[in-house]
Amino acid sequence: MLDRFTPAERALHWATGVAVLACAVTGLILYVGPLSTLVGRRNLVKDVHVFSGLAMPVPLVLAYLGRWRDAVRADVRRLSRWTAADRRWLRTRGRERDHREVGKFNAGQKANAAFVAGMIPVMLATGSIMRWFGPFPLEWRTGATFVHDWTAIATWLVVAGHIAIALSDSGALRGMITGRVTRRWAEDHHPQWAGRADDARDTVR
Repeated sequence: MLDRFTPAERALHWATGVAVLACAVTGLILYVGPLSTLVGRRNLVKDVHVFSGLAMPVPLVLAYLGRWRDAVRADVRRLSRWTAADRRWLRTRGRERDHREVGKFNAGQKANAAFVAGMIPVMLATGSIMRWFGPFPLEWRTGATFVHDWTAIATWLVVAGHIAIALSDSGALRGMITGRVTRRWAEDHHPQWAGRADDARDTVR
C-alpha cells in the first residue's frame, strides 16, 4: 500500500464537497418551482444555501494556512502544473495506453480542481450581490443572477461527473476515504507518482 492523501487533505476534499453539494441541492430546490413547493420552508432552504456558500472557501483557507499546510501546498502546486503529457491525456480523455508520465494527478483531476477553484469565488461574489443587493445597481444584480445561474448549472454537471467517475474507480475512491492505495492501482493510473512514492519510502527506510 502507498500513502496518497493525508488526513488534512481528505478533510479538505470532503468538507468542500459537502459545502458544494449542499449549495447545489438547496439551489436546485430554490430554482425549480415544483421542488420548492414540495420541500417548503423556503426561508430555511435559502439560509442553508447562503451559509453553505459562505463556507465553501473555509476548508481550503484552513488547510492552506494550518500546521498541515505543507502537504496541501505541495498538492496545489501539482494540480496547477500542466505538462505536455497532461494535454495529451486530456485530448484522448485518458484512453491513451501510455500513461508513464502521469503523476499524482491526471489532467482530468487537474481540470476538475481548476474548475472548483474558479467556481468558488465566482459563486461567492455573485451570490453575495444577489443576497445583499442593496448597494448594487440593477445591472450588477441582473448580471450576477445570470452568471450565478449558469455557473450553478456547470457545477451540477461537473459534480455529477466527478461522483460518477469516483464511483467507477474503487482505487481512487479508496485513496480519498482511507488515504492509501495499492501499488498496483498507482502503477496503472499514476505510474510516475508511484515510482516517486516508492523512492521516498526507500529513502525513509
